[in-house]
Formats: sequence, structure tokens, C-alpha cells
Amino acid sequence: MPIIDLESTTSIKELLADSKDGTVDIDPNPYFQRFALNTSLTLNYGIRIDGSIDDELLKEIVTVERAVSNFRSTSNNWQDYIPLLRLWPTSNSQSIEFRERRDKYMSKLLEMLKERIANGTDKPCITGNIIKDPEAKLNEAECKSICLTMVSAGLDTVPGNLIMGIAYLASEHGQEIQARAYEEIMKVYPDGDAWEKCLVEEKVPYITALVKEVLRFFIVIPICLPRVSIKDITWKDSVIPAGTTFFMNAYAANYDSNHFKEPFEFRPERYLDVADGTGTPHYAYGAGSRMCAGSHLANRELFTAFLRIISAFTIVPAKDRADDPVLDPIDCTDNKTSLTLDPRPFKVGFRVRDRAKLDQWIRESDERTKVL
Repeated sequence: MPIIDLESTTSIKELLADSKDGTVDIDPNPYFQRFALNTSLTLNYGIRIDGSIDDELLKEIVTVERAVSNFRSTSNNWQDYIPLLRLWPTSNSQSIEFRERRDKYMSKLLEMLKERIANGTDKPCITGNIIKDPEAKLNEAECKSICLTMVSAGLDTVPGNLIMGIAYLASEHGQEIQARAYEEIMKVYPDGDAWEKCLVEEKVPYITALVKEVLRFFIVIPICLPRVSIKDITWKDSVIPAGTTFFMNAYAANYDSNHFKEPFEFRPERYLDVADGTGTPHYAYGAGSRMCAGSHLANRELFTAFLRIISAFTIVPAKDRADDPVLDPIDCTDNKTSLTLDPRPFKVGFRVRDRAKLDQWIRESDERTKVL
């Protein structure tokens, strides 16, 4: 996928430059927030933030979407459950402020796309196809709703999992995992073409297993958003009436010892040699008809990113141990009441494995994606 090729290469190029060829420890957070956001923006608008990790639009979107995520948390809004409290809303002014800030950049992105369509310079994308399709049945509000989902969803899951996966790989046990992952990559791609082939195929089972274990262990949305049943449900000797609100405790499901042996151990191996159809591998994307619609895209982003990062670098602990990440699946988040995982700041070292090969891979990716 050209978009993922471009964005993963861009992130790795900047990691390489900002770490001074691996001599300076850095926080990977902003690099992979942009990776995920740009992937979503390109798919939805044909637009990407073509600037550094200090780009003001990038910072604004990340800040606002994080704040909105906190407002949506199932544990932050008691007025959702106690109607009387709605008479004294506690965060109305803040929510209005962030709504206005969000509307501003969402309108800006949509207007940029419309201007490009008018000038004939737009690139194929979801919203562009809707706008240009005379048979499209979506009105302006529905179109904006799709745009909002694409922007917010991209920042909800992929960055948190990718960042905490990197954090774990820097640990003592993570060194063993990296060594095996690199060995498995080289077994499948002894000629060093994993960098390109990973865009179109998934032939390194250990990397796939690593992605699944990161998704299970570092659950991004521990308590999923509520769902309301549309019909009566019989459970054992009880009937749960239609209209009942349900919350899925995805964290508890991912750490269910009846389903996962030693659930508090980070072990990618648990997903090796497991036949298809043996059950849900994890609940990071929810379950059922309302599970994450972008799960296949997220899996592809994570697989490509982890394979390329491990091919390019050995991830090591920061020189200053005060910069070490928190690896506990609950304590690793900066805000425990937030809807989504918000990793605490940390730093790691990125040591280049083979600079000549990495430079070659980057040149080839740049050539493939120069039209984007």
C-alpha cells in the first residue's frame, strides 16, 4: 500500500535524523501519531501533513482529539448515567471549546479538498469520491461525520499500540523478542527485500504474532463505548430486555485466564501455530457487528511498521533510566480515566543495524512514493 510505504518511511527517516544516527534517545510518540494520522488523512482527503513532527496542525489535531476522547470516556461523564447531574454540567465550557477547535480544522481539511477538486488537483480519496459522485445519497452532515470518524479513529488505536510495542521491545525481554523477530524476517527474506514485500504480503508469522500480542496486552480501549440492545436477549434463566445499555470490558476479556494462558506475560508465541477459526484472538477492536471497521487497515499499518522498525533498528533502553517506559498495561497510560490509551512519555534508543541497507530501502521507497 503506497500510503503506508510513504508514512512508515517518513517516520523512520525522521527517527534516524533526530536520533543523530542512533546516538540520541528520543520519544517515538509524535512520529507514529503522525504516521497514523497521515494515513487516515490521505485515505479520506488525499491530503497529508507534509511537515515535521512539530507541525502546528498535527499538534492541534492530536491535542483536540485526545481531549475529546477524554470527554467521551465511559467513566468521566456521570451525567450520562445520573440525569439529575445534567442540571449542573461540569465540563460544558471545555467541551464547547474543543468542539469549536475541532470544527475549525475539520472544515479546513474539507475546504482544502473541495478547492483541489475545483482545480482538478485532487487525489483519489473516500470523501472526494463521495463529493464527485452524482448518485451519492449522503448530505453534507453525513459526509462530515465520515470525515470525523476517519480523523479520530486513526489516532485512537494504531499510535498507542505501536508506541507501547516499541516501549516493550526496548525492555530486557524485548531484546529477546527483537532478536527472534529479526531472525524470522531474515529467514523469509534473506535477500533483504522484506522492506518492500511487507507492503503486499504477510509472510513472517512471528511479526503477525507480535502485532496480536501487542493488541492484546496493551488494550487501547479497555472499556468499549456503550451499545444498546435492539431486542430481548435470553441469558441462562434471565431475559435482558431490548433497550439495555451494554459495556464490554475488553481489558478483562484480553486477560481472561480461561482463554489466555499466563495472560499477564507478554508472549507473542501464544499466537503461533494457532489454527484459524479457533476463536477471537483478542478484543482490541471490539466484537460483533459494531467492532472496528478499520481493523484490517490497522493490522496492515502495525505489521508494516513493526517489520520495518525491527529490520532497520535495534531498539534499546534509554541511557537515562528515568526515561524508561512504564510497561504495566494499566499504569502505562497517562490518564487512566481516558477512553483510549495515552502512553506516558518515555525515550528509547534506535541503533541502526545496517546503514547502507537502510539508506537503500529509503531511496527505493522515496522513488516509489514520489507521486503521492
